Amino acid sequence: MSQPQPEELTSVKVRRFYQRTLSPGEVVFDEGDPSDQLYVIQAGEVELVRETERKERVVARLGAGDFFGELGLVAGERRTTRAVAVNTTRLIAIDRETLEAMCLEQPVIAIRMIRVLVARLIEAERRLAALGVDDLMRPVVRSLLRLGVPERELGMRVDSKLSAIAAAAGLSMLEVHRALHQLFDRKLVALEDDVLHIPDCEALSGFLEPT
Repeated sequence: MSQPQPEELTSVKVRRFYQRTLSPGEVVFDEGDPSDQLYVIQAGEVELVRETERKERVVARLGAGDFFGELGLVAGERRTTRAVAVNTTRLIAIDRETLEAMCLEQPVIAIRMIRVLVARLIEAERRLAALGVDDLMRPVVRSLLRLGVPERELGMRVDSKLSAIAAAAGLSMLEVHRALHQLFDRKLVALEDDVLHIPDCEALSGFLEPT
């Protein structure tokens, strides 16, 4: 599938972009950082790493011509992964205003980016289909119990955004969304006014017990 190439992304007059060269192991951005730029790899490789409770998990390895950091930039969410240069790597960094101007001036860029995003979503759905429910539920339950604050006699409330829960669980937002719906169906978690409510912490904790 054809992706936007670095020369395409810089062939228009852009207001704000800069090139950056990284050494092996150098961090592009970390979990929790503001999502203020999209990155295009000109040369080298970048790994996207997510922290889990037990270890780091590489969720993607990208090379020349690939881009990353687009979801946080568009949605205005903080980073949910760490991006690390695998080897000597050259990047182009583009801010939101510049990306919007480029897509308006050259719609083909926007179309190709959409195709790549759809392909990534399909791949994520395939990966989800291969995972068992418990593989998702346990880390999500741990994150909810850790992020929650006491409410009522047995319950808790979780004001954190989906991205924060995903970061705490070491999962993608799509994976967390699937796990939450399982918890909704079992009446273990409820959503009211954009706040998650846990009516019975002990019942929810049951997912952490070995079966």
